[in-house]
Amino acid sequence: MSKDMTVACENGFINIRVGAIIMKGKKFLMVGNHIRDEYFYSVGSKIKFGETAAEAVVREVFEETGVKMEIDRLGFVCENYFYGDSKLNLGKLVYEISYYFYMKTPADFEPVCNSFTEDDHKEYLVWIDCNEPKTFYPEFFRTELKNPVREVKYFLEDKR
Repeated sequence: MSKDMTVACENGFINIRVGAIIMKGKKFLMVGNHIRDEYFYSVGSKIKFGETAAEAVVREVFEETGVKMEIDRLGFVCENYFYGDSKLNLGKLVYEISYYFYMKTPADFEPVCNSFTEDDHKEYLVWIDCNEPKTFYPEFFRTELKNPVREVKYFLEDKR
């Protein structure tokens, strides 16, 4: 497959990304790593050039959980400005467009994480409840996943 949909722009980057919403009861699955233990992030990553957002989220879920899952529906589109914290984008302004898909979670879902961050740190999976005081991104999951709706919602997050 082609390269990730990341493009250098001025002194920063533009990313096109997908995220999976994998729910079990009132909890949702997030990813962490021991380099950035202070927060968790959605299962998913950048779309590769030549694939659709739907293809990318199915691929990413499989890579990060070991389970091939089907998409239920698109839930959110988010524009996001933030400063990078990985070796590849440290301190650089990143403009990211993300598509978040609700996945059809199998009843016997037992994820196994064998994935790594873009700078090669081992990742792990954790189930999070909306009411837990943990830090996770995107932040709107905290309110929106308490009572999911069928419509697609748009968010703008700006940490400049």
